[in-house]
Amino acid sequence: MFDTLTLSAIPEEDEALRLPVRAMIAEAIKGRPMDQRARSWQGFDADFSRALGAAGYLGLNLPKCYGGGDKGPFARFVVVEELLSAGAPVAAHWIADRQSGPLILNYGTDAQRDFYLPKICRGEAFFCIGMSEPGSGSDLASVRTRAERTASGWRVNGQKIWTTNSMHSDYMIALVRTSGTVEDRNAGLSQLIIDLKAPGVSIRPIADLTGDAHFAEVFFDAVELPEDALVGAEGQGWHQVTAELAFERSGPERIYSSVVLLDAWVAHLQAAGRADAATLNLLGGLTARLAVLRAMSIACTARLAAGESPVVEASIVKDLGTAFEQDVPRLIGDDLASHPEEAVAADLYRTLLYVTHIAPSFSLRGGTREILRGIIARGLGLR
Repeated sequence: MFDTLTLSAIPEEDEALRLPVRAMIAEAIKGRPMDQRARSWQGFDADFSRALGAAGYLGLNLPKCYGGGDKGPFARFVVVEELLSAGAPVAAHWIADRQSGPLILNYGTDAQRDFYLPKICRGEAFFCIGMSEPGSGSDLASVRTRAERTASGWRVNGQKIWTTNSMHSDYMIALVRTSGTVEDRNAGLSQLIIDLKAPGVSIRPIADLTGDAHFAEVFFDAVELPEDALVGAEGQGWHQVTAELAFERSGPERIYSSVVLLDAWVAHLQAAGRADAATLNLLGGLTARLAVLRAMSIACTARLAAGESPVVEASIVKDLGTAFEQDVPRLIGDDLASHPEEAVAADLYRTLLYVTHIAPSFSLRGGTREILRGIIARGLGLR
């Protein structure tokens, strides 16, 4: 049953990370065009990720014995908030730091932890997620990609889609069917670590409306994997994935996708000297929504810090957060269009165009709005 979220505060020792990481980010993004900073999630910069690792800002939640920071979820919240607020390029390390590392820590073997976690903490191993498949939408239980046991391990055949930055990644953690059929739904699903350089793996980038190509289709044609590619227990993939998605849906990444544009618009208002009632109401409304979403995200982080898995609560934050992210470019575009006497800087215009084009994806990635609302309804006992 769904429990109400209790408001929480970021502990002082974690808040202390904010200023040094902010200074590092400011130096890294100096001179970076605004519309590029708005591509924070899609910004792939391996050198920057390795620099974050060297400075100790990756693997903050992982144990020191693997090169991690041995800190709680709040430490990562602070660092992620600073990265996204500034529009830093995070795509290279993003999945490994947020999901793959904790997954391997919680369910992997000692050998898997020893091999992968230090590389993740150094920004030297990049991961992508292999969940979605053609024709399945957000219905993960309908997975068809299959892994069959062989004398030496596993043989994988199938296809994944919407795998962000797989063309730049080293590994994929894929949800596959190891027993049963599609009709068995979530039974018989397992997770495997797939080396994307292995024979039989082919990757085809997918261009989006903005002209970027960070999504891709990944095909597996009799890909041979060793026995220790299995993460956790065979048949426990569904349990592992639902726990993993709580990390994906609850963080500040679900509320800051449009924040570079929001900041640019505020700067435009200041330069134009506009402070009429309608403008202040719009700015106040957006600011209030952002503040509430941030408080909810911090409350989810507190649940994670307590060792809980706030699946329903994270779904609420993600649903409301992506609605906010999609409203920002629409409302700002309407505002600028209603003041044709004000000159709009070229970089603000380019940023508005980019965010407007990419905004429909905000409510798709990490689970569609319809799927999330089904999860919420079940949590409230409504279905």
